[in-house]
Amino acid sequence: MQAILSPLTPSLSLYKSRTSLSSLSSFNPILNLSSSSFPSCTPIVYSSSSSSKFISLTPLHSSNNNTFHTKATVTAAADSSDSSSSLFKTLELGVLFCLWFSFNIYFNIYNKQVLKVYHLPVTLTAFQFAIGTLLVAFMWGLNLYKRPKLTSSQLLAIFPLALVHTLGNLFTNMSLGKVAVSFTHTVKSMEPFFSVLMSSMFLGEMPTAWVVGSLVPIAGGVALASATEASFNWIGFLSAMASNLTNQSRNVLSKKLMVNKEESMDNITLFSLITVMSFFLSVPLTIFMEGVKFTPAYLQSAGLDVQQVYIRSLLAALCFHAYQQVSYMILERVSPVTHSVANCVKRVIVIVSSVIFFQTPVSPINALGTGIALSGVFLYSRVKGIKPKTE
Repeated sequence: MQAILSPLTPSLSLYKSRTSLSSLSSFNPILNLSSSSFPSCTPIVYSSSSSSKFISLTPLHSSNNNTFHTKATVTAAADSSDSSSSLFKTLELGVLFCLWFSFNIYFNIYNKQVLKVYHLPVTLTAFQFAIGTLLVAFMWGLNLYKRPKLTSSQLLAIFPLALVHTLGNLFTNMSLGKVAVSFTHTVKSMEPFFSVLMSSMFLGEMPTAWVVGSLVPIAGGVALASATEASFNWIGFLSAMASNLTNQSRNVLSKKLMVNKEESMDNITLFSLITVMSFFLSVPLTIFMEGVKFTPAYLQSAGLDVQQVYIRSLLAALCFHAYQQVSYMILERVSPVTHSVANCVKRVIVIVSSVIFFQTPVSPINALGTGIALSGVFLYSRVKGIKPKTE
């Protein structure tokens, strides 16, 4: 979406003629009158189609008043335009947030519905990357977004990002296939812990006391929720934790590798390239681990409704790609702190909506643990921008 530019304010000026009165007096006798008979005047000459000339006398003090009135009108119009532009941007941002939350909710619902009957998460992950690749090709083919011209150094820098991106989404799908959506996202709220750990190990970014303090309720809340989770499964739990590790590794690698300003690219282009590369990485992995088991013949032999599996898989893949695209669009419009807070709110909405939709049993202690963990995430998003005081 393009930002609306404020209209250019036209430059208004009053032209004062310096035409000699003596040269005009023979033509218009009114100028032979004493100047003391009239206020100070500015003659403005207009030409008609009959080549005759008419001279209008405009008092200078009246021109000053008109100038003031014109400037006031232009200023008011500019303020009104700025106000309208600000209102439109606010509404645009609100729509993007609603789309981001909605696409994420529907992705988790459709994805879980497929994984409950189709227990091949690697194949499903590859299918989601395939749909994303088709959307990227469609976007580039129709020039909806400029296709980048890559250098070999850029490809080498993007490859590790695509690798951990592939693994991160694969581990998330593995977790969603084993445990409840709400529990997967509760465990994924541990992402700040891995972010601090990876940044300190590989980037030398030491956390402040506020950041370390915010990690305590996160870890404690996840531990409490895990101990009381009805659908707890070690594979599901460890897969969600592995997803946290790989996703935060991607963030650290992007900071460590994509440092050349001359070869930098915008977030949407980078995400599109990562999606395409992830597809090509996931295809051989799928064949090696699960084989080709997404054909109609295989689904029928497994007793599944082919049409329903395909439709819901397609919807999940579309929502998966859409919510990540919208997320980057939002990130271009707001600060990282605002985006982080919104991501925390999004996780709360996804957990609540999945509990309601799937009627997931939740005990009071389990809900308390989830709430504590998410409160810690919110606190972390607020304090991570605080700089330590220098003496």
